[in-house]
Amino acid sequence: MTEKRLDRRDKRRLESLRAQLQDLQRRLAGAKKQPDDPREIQQLEQQIKAVQAEIDRITSQGSR
Repeated sequence: MTEKRLDRRDKRRLESLRAQLQDLQRRLAGAKKQPDDPREIQQLEQQIKAVQAEIDRITSQGSR
């Protein structure tokens, strides 16, 4: 990745988003093992997509 071109704020934001993504992926794995609420899996998948899109947006800005 080209994080070298990102400013400090974006780097901190990326770090936070990556931690959030790991947490969401862990929660999704747990929800799939024990599907108490089927909507929870969909919600977690949507949140993961949104976080990944934000990460992609930030990293693509930094590569310009």
